[in-house]
Amino acid sequence: MSKVIDRFGEAAVDPAAWPAIMDDICRAVGASAAVLLQSDVRTPDVPRTQSMDEGTQLYFKEGWHLSDPRAAGFPRMMSGEIVTDHDILTPEQIRSDPMYNEVLYPFGLQWFAGVGFWAGSAAWALAIQRTGHEGPFEAGDKRLLARLAPRLTETATLSTAVGRVALTSMTDVLGRVRQAALVIDRRGMVLSTNAAADAGFDEEIRIRDRQLFLRDKKAAAELDQLIDIIRSTPDTAALPAAPMVVRRTAKPPVVIRVLPVDGAACSVFLGARMMLVLSNLTPRTLEPALISQVFDLTSAESRLVSLLASGRSLDEAAQQLRIARETARNQLKSAFSKTGTHRQAELVSLVSQLA
Repeated sequence: MSKVIDRFGEAAVDPAAWPAIMDDICRAVGASAAVLLQSDVRTPDVPRTQSMDEGTQLYFKEGWHLSDPRAAGFPRMMSGEIVTDHDILTPEQIRSDPMYNEVLYPFGLQWFAGVGFWAGSAAWALAIQRTGHEGPFEAGDKRLLARLAPRLTETATLSTAVGRVALTSMTDVLGRVRQAALVIDRRGMVLSTNAAADAGFDEEIRIRDRQLFLRDKKAAAELDQLIDIIRSTPDTAALPAAPMVVRRTAKPPVVIRVLPVDGAACSVFLGARMMLVLSNLTPRTLEPALISQVFDLTSAESRLVSLLASGRSLDEAAQQLRIARETARNQLKSAFSKTGTHRQAELVSLVSQLA
């Protein structure tokens, strides 16, 4: 078991190492399968041995995770006790329980032992399964498994910390080039945002109750579909590649691109599923001279359009330029004519392509 414990550090920096490590644990205690389960937030995207893969899919697909009788042992596991079937169920209950009969027995599995550990404030358990031939877990097995609990807590804590650093590094790199980015977990909740995103959020695009809110109904529906996909597919499943366009009332549209999260950032205890990169959330300041050169506008018209493209209203732009609102309106109409546009949002969208 000491050699197995020494491998836990691998899982802290590479979440993909968990299945192999759990295979080693199974061999050390004469078991056939293992899976990591969270006490309150159950998700099918949990590390497990290959021998447990089909059974785990069935377990979640048919909702057995909501009525697993072994969940009653979680409080005892979290107090440091190694819990087995016989600690929480009578032999008759085990023989007649639907979950045992429809999920475990069909895959040749029967006997269970649970090792509780903490990932921050979240309670987790390593659930280990033996076949009927391997027999139930005895007192000696419990003593051996008890050595795992503190190291599992250490590994989960370190894995979460390393994952957060990895996520922050990813979003901060984008932030340095003024690219807004945020990370979504597998439940559709926002895990983190960078400074560029925080600076650009407004009433039309913002974080509300830890979720990304889009006022644009079409874009909001597309985002909801994306969230549904990540909630119902494995972490290894490919994400939709098509960008989403979020249209705003008086600002240029924002393009949202979806990027996968990988490496240490994929810690199961952190739950990061994807990164959203929001282009043009905070429009870059466009030089009036460039606008004038490209669209053949006058200097006055270009200064006005530059301010509009930066997110200012017509009244705000007129005030900053110290011109009358009617003068600004006339300059805007002239800009419409020269650029072939008809609305302020259309003009700003066209000009913003120069950024």
